Amino acid sequence: MNKQDLTQGNPLTRLIIFSLPLVGGSLFQQLYNFIDTLIVGRLIGVDAVAAVGAYYPLSFLIIGFIQGSSIGYSIPLSQSIGAHDDQATKRYFTNGIWLSAIVALILTPVMIFAAAPLLKLLNTPANIMEMTLAFTIISFVGIPANILYNYSAAALRAFGDSIHPLHFLTVSLVLNVILDLAFILEFHMGIAGAAWATVISEFVGGLLNISLFFVGKSKLSLNRTNWHFSLTAIKRMCGVGIPMGFEYCVSAIGAIIMQDAINRLGSSIVAAQSAADKIRQLFTLPMESVGAAMATYQAQNFGAHNGQRIKQGITNGILIQIVYSVVAFGIVNLSKTFLVTMVLGSSSPSTTKSAVEYLTIISFFFPIHGLLMIFRNTLQGWGHSLYAIISGFGELFGRSIGSFIAMGSAGFVAICYSNPLAWAISLIYCVLMVRQLFGKDQLGEM
Repeated sequence: MNKQDLTQGNPLTRLIIFSLPLVGGSLFQQLYNFIDTLIVGRLIGVDAVAAVGAYYPLSFLIIGFIQGSSIGYSIPLSQSIGAHDDQATKRYFTNGIWLSAIVALILTPVMIFAAAPLLKLLNTPANIMEMTLAFTIISFVGIPANILYNYSAAALRAFGDSIHPLHFLTVSLVLNVILDLAFILEFHMGIAGAAWATVISEFVGGLLNISLFFVGKSKLSLNRTNWHFSLTAIKRMCGVGIPMGFEYCVSAIGAIIMQDAINRLGSSIVAAQSAADKIRQLFTLPMESVGAAMATYQAQNFGAHNGQRIKQGITNGILIQIVYSVVAFGIVNLSKTFLVTMVLGSSSPSTTKSAVEYLTIISFFFPIHGLLMIFRNTLQGWGHSLYAIISGFGELFGRSIGSFIAMGSAGFVAICYSNPLAWAISLIYCVLMVRQLFGKDQLGEM
């Protein structure tokens, strides 16, 4: 592992150095998603793009829970590392593995059996239902692989290692593209091939991540005692991780409500929003990576009881997000038509026009999303997962309002404003909570 001590050195420099591999990883991840959408759209068709888009809210719901809870499990780990408590560090790491295995055993069969009813509940258009169901079930079969990848990557970041997850993500995504082409072109597996490619590549990436804890110079020296199931550790990790997972779920419920409204507008609009949102994520996921870096930074400095560095980290994180948002806005508005045409082709001008409209509107609100990542992840790094859940209700409320308006006369335009409204409501709440907690000088009690 390439460990970094985020409790020492210049906060801005430390955040940038730690964030860059995360940003690179998220850009590469979204570049893959973009290429994957392009492959699916060009080799299978626009309906396949719509099918993947119709699955996205369920992915947001389940994969979001996995990502959020995995990050949450790593918060006590980061705090123990910042406090230089070696025994607690090992105890949290191994019990995080036990906890991840339990979640995988419960969640996987439940979601496989729930896939069809959930898609029907979402009013998935009949012409894409079969493809969407196939993609969804295979993706849910891969839940254990996703849990393995997300927990192992979160644990590495807790130790300050953001380099190896990037390296292994690169291997995983290259493998994913190769398998996509092989399964679709050579084995004619259609959209099922794209789903299996993702599952297999995630499993490989997870194995590479977790291997670093057991081999090499920086491996953890674990004995049998370290592997004991600790109810105290499990309770602490669940207290942080489960609420963070549910925070993602609450936000995802808003996305599900929004997807229902989109589905009612027809498969053409589903394809337009799906393609445009894939492109949007290419530009906003780096902001989320900076947020993930902030959570680790805050957790380590919380463990070290360093309030001054915590405050400096927030200020520097805001600066990073604002500068990036301005650059991203410019790039999006210079290339939006080209990017949309790459994904959807030129066979449906009306679909292309709707996708470009979506990108034009949402890019104005990039700074709000970036700041939300700083303040929400600050709360999470301090261990205040309950407040993160409440912020998720802000996103649910915003997306619900937009969806309700979209089902009236506003239509697709309301969909374009739904995410920005959700971000803004959640941001206001998170800023108020950070100010209140820090202003009362409660860092020692968190």
